[in-house]
Amino acid sequence: MLNAAQFLLEYSGTGRKKTAYPLTKLLLLSILAGFLIGMGGVVSGTVTCALDNAAAARIVSGLLFPFGLIIVILTGAELFTGNCLIAVSVLEKKASLAGMLRNLVIVYCGNFIGAAALAAACVYSGQLSLADGALAAAVMRTASVKCVMNPGSALLLGILCNLLVCAGVMCALCGKTIAGRAIGGYLPVAFFVMGGFEHCVANMYYVPAGLFAKMVPEWAACALESGADLTVLNWMNFLMHNLIPVTAGNVIGGYAFAALIWRAYRGEG
Repeated sequence: MLNAAQFLLEYSGTGRKKTAYPLTKLLLLSILAGFLIGMGGVVSGTVTCALDNAAAARIVSGLLFPFGLIIVILTGAELFTGNCLIAVSVLEKKASLAGMLRNLVIVYCGNFIGAAALAAACVYSGQLSLADGALAAAVMRTASVKCVMNPGSALLLGILCNLLVCAGVMCALCGKTIAGRAIGGYLPVAFFVMGGFEHCVANMYYVPAGLFAKMVPEWAACALESGADLTVLNWMNFLMHNLIPVTAGNVIGGYAFAALIWRAYRGEG
């Protein structure tokens, strides 16, 4: 595998290429990444919906969710949180700040489209009907909790999350084999899920899925019976209490990790 200094040199060129992608390619690859990360949420949520023990549910989710990032890496899809590493290319003067911002804005929008479309597909296909609506109720409970987070906590949890996600992307890209890339990306992402940290793209699936499921009366009734507060589950709360502060935290964490790696290893490759 590449060492950290070699990664720095390798990724500075990779980041430059990402800033030059045509709009259509960038958007399509970012929609794919949103779908893949959302699918990690679909699978982990489906498997854990019947687990009453919170620690066990987090462990199982942590074991399953990382496959989304692994497939993102292997397919070359464009993920907003991982692309914060383009800051390495900017610091190395291989890419411009404007180019990085263009990439991140387009990728963020594409990630949202992919994740929200998956959420709609799961709801309207009936995928959430598992166990007489217990899965739908669990999705709405999760979404409701995310909609009432303290913005300061959401910001900090977002920072912690993307420190690990960017570490996972770095370790994956350091691998020279498929197995090496998979193992490198797996552990840091498993840690962020088990730690309960907040990932903006994952939340682009979780909360829209809850919002769409809320529109199905029988599922809403199941959620209310399970103790979910559906009055807080709305788009405004999602934006103000979760998506905006978590996104800001993810950006800070990603840029901090990129700057740390650059400062520690520049000139050593």
